[in-house]
Formats: sequence, structure tokens, C-alpha cells
Amino acid sequence: MNDLVLRHELKHHINYLDYVAIRNRLQVVAKQDANVGEDGTYQIRSLYFDNYQDKALREKIDGVNNREKFRIRYYNDDFSYIKLEKKSKIYGLCNKLSEAVTKEECERIIQGDIEWMRESKRGLLLELYTKMKYQQLRPKTIVEYTREPFVYQTGNVRITFDSKVRTGINSKDFFDLEAPTVAANEENITILEVKYDHFLPEIIENCIQMRDRRTSAFSKYVACRLYG
Repeated sequence: MNDLVLRHELKHHINYLDYVAIRNRLQVVAKQDANVGEDGTYQIRSLYFDNYQDKALREKIDGVNNREKFRIRYYNDDFSYIKLEKKSKIYGLCNKLSEAVTKEECERIIQGDIEWMRESKRGLLLELYTKMKYQQLRPKTIVEYTREPFVYQTGNVRITFDSKVRTGINSKDFFDLEAPTVAANEENITILEVKYDHFLPEIIENCIQMRDRRTSAFSKYVACRLYG
């Protein structure tokens, strides 16, 4: 537990005018993430897991203090770098663990072929196996979106704008880039996320300040589950 890294996470549901204003301010003080393309963004596609009782979904909606969710994620349609992630919420703070996995391993997991995982030396893969075996965790929903990220060194701050959130309800389509998806939020709505360690620098706090806006509990996973 000594190496458990807990971070603060704020979310805001913002409109296009808010996005433009905040982005313009951030461009003056923060840096773009090194992994973005020429347009300053990258694409994310994730496959989320849940059980037959929709435990992760219900806990998120109910605001349960201690909860977790598993997902597999890749970027920019690139199958050469795929991550298995476990994101935990612990009394309002967030922790994320990740492990590299291959496309072939992911395909076996999606098909329900998991017995090979019990011999894995990768702790996160072994934990996923245990929960698929004994808690009936299964691939549930595809979530994809465009992310525009900024970073600020002091406080280890990461600010992201997520837009064009879409979902596919068939988990077996995770690697099918031509599979149909549907929009999961309004076209002109962006999700602003702010993540930081122990404190949020005042300069960043001023940048993201919005009149009459409150922290939102918006979840891309929950929004996409409305479609399946």
C-alpha cells in the first residue's frame, strides 16, 4: 500500500464556448501532451468490463466511495500498444494501474478464453482472471472518443478535453475499426477532466474557472452503457 498513488480528479460538462475560453487560457501556461498528433489530439478506444449485475455501473451511479473498474485501451487505432487498466476510486481519490497486453491476449479474453491467465506473472492480468472467474466480470461496452490533453509540471497536473464520445455495444467489435458506433453525448458538449496530485496550482485553477459551473459526475462509461 505504500506505493499506492492517489490523485484528485475533477470533471466538468462544458459547452463549446467554455471549451474555447479554457483552451485559450491553457495554451498560455500549459504544454500539450507529447503524444498528440498535428491537430493536438489523439483517439482513444476502450473496452470496459462489468458483471451480470452491472456492479461497476450501479456503483458509479450510486456514488459508492470505494469502487473499481477494468478496461482495455488502445490509441489512434494502433494495436501494437494496448493497455489493461484498473481504475479505483478510494474516498474521492483515484488510482490507476496498468499493464501491457497484446492484441492476441485481448482477443482471447474477449472470447472468454481465460484459463491461460492464471499462470501469468503480471499481477493485473491475474487479478482480472480472478474476477472474471469468481465475480463473472465480462467485456461489456466499447467507449471511444477524441482527447485533447495539456500538462502542467507543478502539481503533476493533467487537463484533458474529451469530445465525440461514441459507443459500440458488441464487445467482439473492439478491434474492428469499421464496426458501427453511436454518439453517446451531445455533439457540442465536451468533458473537461483535471487530474493532479496533492494540490492544484492557482494558475491552473484560474484557467479552468467557469462562472456558474459545478463539478460534474459525468461518466463516459455510464453514458455509453445507456446504449447497452
